[in-house]
Amino acid sequence: MKRITTVLLLCLFAAATALAQDRNIRVMSFNIRYNNPKDSANAWPNRKDKVASQVLFHQPVILGVQEALWDQMEDLAQRLPQYKFVGVGRDDGDKKGEFSAIFYDTTRLQLLQSQTFWLSETPETVGSKGWDAQLPRIVTYARFRDRLTKKEFYHFNTHFDHRGRTARHESAKLLLEKVAKISGKLPVVVTGDFNAMPKDDPIRVITDEQNPLHLKDSKPLSKIPHYGPDCTFNSFQPHETANDPIDYIFLKGNWKVLQHATITQSWKGLFASDHYSVFANLTL
Repeated sequence: MKRITTVLLLCLFAAATALAQDRNIRVMSFNIRYNNPKDSANAWPNRKDKVASQVLFHQPVILGVQEALWDQMEDLAQRLPQYKFVGVGRDDGDKKGEFSAIFYDTTRLQLLQSQTFWLSETPETVGSKGWDAQLPRIVTYARFRDRLTKKEFYHFNTHFDHRGRTARHESAKLLLEKVAKISGKLPVVVTGDFNAMPKDDPIRVITDEQNPLHLKDSKPLSKIPHYGPDCTFNSFQPHETANDPIDYIFLKGNWKVLQHATITQSWKGLFASDHYSVFANLTL
């Protein structure tokens, strides 16, 4: 009888653990590198299955991609049948230019709302280029309801300019203002390639605790120490190129971070992208 009771307790514990795991929100941010035929062995046709396999293995509930062109969006949609996406091309608000799109697991999330705005002085103007930015930059966001927990949250995904100093600073301020205005009291996940290290101005603006609108970096909040290198850019080289990240998962609201990782999987020395994906396992 004692043995039966012990086995039953172990089964109940395992079931409870599995249920808790099912309630987690797994998040991934992934700059997948635009489709550039000049990349030779690292060109998109040689990488698309690697990107898809990484997503399928880690099973994010939400995935923010950066630098994706329309043909890449189609390739991923075909390979990720459980997911749908929201987002538009930054050049024309349709299919032209890079996407900062959001893929979401349709078996887990119900899409309630989605929209894209431009990081510029006129955020609602399609194709607008802000301040001294070299290129148009966008933020795509979506409001979701978790089919399992019935809780709602927002996901914002972006890719900051890599050169314009004023644009990078003002983009960080605009992002905070938009997140606060759009999300209200709901929790928020923000993913993106910010082209900035933690001590650089855009990240300092975003995480400044003196600002009531600030966001929290998920990495130092992880209950389990961060897994993988700190740097998130490899430039298709054998290893990371610096000591600090430029890709992040930021949070607003009552999230708990269970795990945080930089995914560095390679195939015979070849990577899925010139960026590593960033992964966080969250609970709300």
